[in-house]
Amino acid sequence: MKQLYIKQKVFSLNGKFTVKDQQEKDVYYVEGSFMQIPKTFSIMNTKRDEVALVTKKVFSFLPKFFVEVNGLEVLTIKKEFSFFKARYTIDGAGIEVHGNWWDMDFQVLQHGKIVGKVSKEWFTWGDSYKVQILDDEMETIMIALVVAIDCVKADQAAASSAATT
Repeated sequence: MKQLYIKQKVFSLNGKFTVKDQQEKDVYYVEGSFMQIPKTFSIMNTKRDEVALVTKKVFSFLPKFFVEVNGLEVLTIKKEFSFFKARYTIDGAGIEVHGNWWDMDFQVLQHGKIVGKVSKEWFTWGDSYKVQILDDEMETIMIALVVAIDCVKADQAAASSAATT
């Protein structure tokens, strides 16, 4: 089992952050587009080669995000219409999320088999997540999924704060 850590700085202007291993070495770099349409997050390996891309669909009644890994679209995250609690679905690659993904405490299953776990680290500045990878082939998808879900949450929080002002 491999553990990675994401120290998210969602509100930084440049939208850049790293994914670290247990020895605190950088293993992925994430760069978000700033003031650009469509909003994207590029995930790069240590050689700075793009290995995944998260893109928010521009013209959609409800928020929708696409996740590409190695140039192929593998996941879609869509907000469902609901009156009370926000609900999202994840389509693609046989992936299901079980647990409380809104609070970032969940398991990721592929075709019914657990391939990873995500938990939020408490008492840290900004959002920090521990990502446990149980299937090495799912590493990039797991990182992209966490970045996409965090982006969905950040957009929801921004929309909520805009509605109250």
